[in-house]
Amino acid sequence: MTATTVVLAHQGGWDEMLFVLVPLLVFLTLQWLNRRKMRQESDDGQKPPSQ
Repeated sequence: MTATTVVLAHQGGWDEMLFVLVPLLVFLTLQWLNRRKMRQESDDGQKPPSQ
């Protein structure tokens, strides 16, 4: 029973990397979406109004 607990508690480091990579990917994705939105808004403000 203790061998199973040890194996489940430590997966060789990949599970600890997820604690860093997932929030980092979420942050970078939100930043990318925000920059894309701001770029589109600035492009819309520079175009002359169409009739």
